[in-house]
Amino acid sequence: QDVTDTTVTAQFKAVENTLPSFLKINSPVYFLAWTTTPWTLPSNTALTVGSKIEYVLVKSYNQYTFESTNVILAKALVAKQFNGKYFEVNNSDDLEHFKNEDKKIPYFICSSFKGKDLINIKYEQLLNYALPYDNPENAFRVIVGDFVTTEDGTGIVHTAPTFGADDALVAKQASPEIPPLLVKDDNDNLVPLVDLQGKFRPEMKEFAGKFVKNEYYSDNNIPDKSIDVELAIKLKIENKAFKVEKYKHSYPNCWRTDKPILYYPLDSWFIKVSEFKEKMYSLNKSINWKPKSTGEGRFGNWLENANDWNLSRSRFWGIPLPIWRTDDGKEVICIGSIEELKDEMQQAIAAGFMQEDIYKEFVVNDFSKTNYDKVDLHKNIVDKIILCSNSGKKMFRESDLIDVWFDSGSMPYAQWHYPFENKTLINDNKAFPADFIAEGVDQTRGWFYTLHAIGTSVFNSIVYKNVVSNGLVLDKNGQKMSKRLGNAVDPFTTIANYGPDATRWYMISNSNPWDNLKFDINGIEEVKRKFFGTLYNTYSFFVLYANIDKFDYSEDEIEISSRPEIDRWILSELNTLIKNVDKFYSEYEPTKVARTISDFTVEILSNWYVRLSRRRFWKGDYESDKISAYQTLYTCLITISKLAAPIAPFFMDKLFLDLTKNISKIDEESVHLTTFPVSNELLIDSDLERKMKYAQKISSLTLSLRAKEKIKVRQPLNKIMIPVSNSDQKNEIKAVSDLIKNEVNVKEIQLLEGGSDILVKNIKPNFKTLGPKYGRLMKDISNAVSKLNANDIKKLEQTGNIELAINEKSIIFEISDFEIVSQDIEGWLVAHEGALTVALDIVIDKDLKDEGISREFVSKIQTMRKNSGFEVTDRINVFIKHDSNIVDAIDNNINYIKSETLAEDLKTVKELNDGEEISFDDIKTKISINKI
Repeated sequence: QDVTDTTVTAQFKAVENTLPSFLKINSPVYFLAWTTTPWTLPSNTALTVGSKIEYVLVKSYNQYTFESTNVILAKALVAKQFNGKYFEVNNSDDLEHFKNEDKKIPYFICSSFKGKDLINIKYEQLLNYALPYDNPENAFRVIVGDFVTTEDGTGIVHTAPTFGADDALVAKQASPEIPPLLVKDDNDNLVPLVDLQGKFRPEMKEFAGKFVKNEYYSDNNIPDKSIDVELAIKLKIENKAFKVEKYKHSYPNCWRTDKPILYYPLDSWFIKVSEFKEKMYSLNKSINWKPKSTGEGRFGNWLENANDWNLSRSRFWGIPLPIWRTDDGKEVICIGSIEELKDEMQQAIAAGFMQEDIYKEFVVNDFSKTNYDKVDLHKNIVDKIILCSNSGKKMFRESDLIDVWFDSGSMPYAQWHYPFENKTLINDNKAFPADFIAEGVDQTRGWFYTLHAIGTSVFNSIVYKNVVSNGLVLDKNGQKMSKRLGNAVDPFTTIANYGPDATRWYMISNSNPWDNLKFDINGIEEVKRKFFGTLYNTYSFFVLYANIDKFDYSEDEIEISSRPEIDRWILSELNTLIKNVDKFYSEYEPTKVARTISDFTVEILSNWYVRLSRRRFWKGDYESDKISAYQTLYTCLITISKLAAPIAPFFMDKLFLDLTKNISKIDEESVHLTTFPVSNELLIDSDLERKMKYAQKISSLTLSLRAKEKIKVRQPLNKIMIPVSNSDQKNEIKAVSDLIKNEVNVKEIQLLEGGSDILVKNIKPNFKTLGPKYGRLMKDISNAVSKLNANDIKKLEQTGNIELAINEKSIIFEISDFEIVSQDIEGWLVAHEGALTVALDIVIDKDLKDEGISREFVSKIQTMRKNSGFEVTDRINVFIKHDSNIVDAIDNNINYIKSETLAEDLKTVKELNDGEEISFDDIKTKISINKI
């Protein structure tokens, strides 16, 4: 909590004969150290400086006693400490004019030096109520610490090892070690000057019995002055306080009592991690971390610097520490089982320390729940057990409990009641180590660590083979979600509205699990529409025609080699998908899984295969070509349901069951009970996939040019030109040229060989990729790129890289480091992607225009069929109102229109009273359709 406390900048007087020569000035020298907890000053045993920090010696006067003083502090903090009453002078002689009644106090900076020059200077104890019990001669020295900063205070840290973890650590690292200020109590135990009630001990004389924090007093007994204030007054009087002021800062408070927390040095049991941390570090290298940087960096660094594990806790609820000791601490026993504890109790009974075995009803080697219900191992029970040492002394249980993280770290063995049961599961690696673990990145210091520590120390083994270290879910702007900011998303409402599968698919496909996710509800909407919507529509398309033809997969499987090329292609892509998805799952890359399945479903299966094969489903007789189409699409859908089931378990199970309910060949009751697909390498045809990728790329580029010019795809165009770099590329594009022509609606594809001059290309650096890598060299790179000719560009497109001399140094650049742009030709549009260039003839003559009009009529009639509720197999008659602008288009393409719309007859009539008005481009007319 933020609190306002009395703070003191104390003056620690240096021991003159330990000062280096540059600080021997024939008058006392003081170190200034600031603290927000003055009650810890009596326990001070060291002052800590930063070795590289610049310090100064400042001559001035104490504002409370007006005595001349020479103080040392960090140069960067002089202005903070010498503010208010103080002002700087340029000459030490100016200090002589100061009088006590002056409102302002002068100060002069005499010299500067580094913190390393101050190490091992001794100083007088500030408040000499007690000395450290052990090695007091090593106390009250200046030491070095890497945590010292110049943000606040004086740059010199008051160090009390009994009341701070950093203080204790830096004191222990000093050479010789700085002793903590501990004294002996009535039981001969070493204790700090503050007891466990928060009161000063008797050694503190006038302060003895007083709480160090006023908050510990009852409301009726709170003194006017806190201990901090009383100590500050004492230091002022004794010329040991340079500055006393109120300061607002954050201080830890107990969440139950809302009172300040005190830190004590307490006896504790440790696991000596330092003895096997090198093995932990070594074993960690065999674990597959996602991301790798967390395992090598955050976790690896933590292991390298691992300290001994503080195992014991002063609590009531939890697992009692199973250690019994004699009062003198010389005899110790650690109990490892109830059987062992019962045996030890028998000896204690024989010695007269116990009356009976409190677990006498428990039967050893009976692992039933009923038997174990007879045993209570909680603290309040086991604390009553007194054991007998080998020398016949009483042994009492250590009062502490075990760190709950030890419970968590023991999970792999505790869940099997190992080593009392199921030994082979652990010893023979049947249930150990785990395949993977997933938790937040903060568990590198929690569960990941404790599992690894126990596994290494007990079994000399890793505990998990793979780790997925989860990132955080942020709002769509990358801000942490909170109710206060109003940007928190309710997960239950989200799942209720969008379903768990769409939510999960969005989260997994949007970013890697180990990266932070910018959560946007609109992203779930897009996933529902784009992936799940497309998959469902593809399934619906299949079911629609499969039901018409009563397809139930009862026919013999058509040999793959006998299927049309487009079926062989999609099955090749499907098996490539299976191979990649299996690899990504195995490598714990779920984001790649989701994106790969989504791309296949949307771009390859739906937008390409189904669209190109649509006619095969609804036209023609139920023969081999149609059956092949059904079998192929069915295989794709059933395989997708299996591949995507781990991420979308509910949707994919429903899809699987809907696909298989009438299929006698499949009897699994759930997709989750099927065997995961295995890729058939024999069905993967890389040449065919490459050809189809050419078709897809060329089609995409051509369609982008149409969109740029606002030319509908229904409008046929004459030609596209494509430069080819070699005969293989030419033959591959030629093999799919009919497909491309049909897809982009052009009459001809012309392949240009031998570096045709028809298409001119320009090249420039891609500053987005090159800038971060080469920075100041960009100007030289731009000059070199500007000199590249057509042959250089062609070679770059063929090989994918190019070597350029930049400032007399050879650098190899990738094609992605450049932007290659083709110049448009009159009457043509040009587009470019990588090494592929497409030029589209955009001149439309009358024949092309008429054909485009006929395609518009087909589209309008198909829409009317659908809106009228006609079945896809219904035959119709079509009547179109006569218009001179459309007569030629209809007459010249009448067979095409009739075939596409299942029209038995198509007529143009002068009058059409009941027709539907349609319009496109500059044409307006009416159409009427009748079902036959």
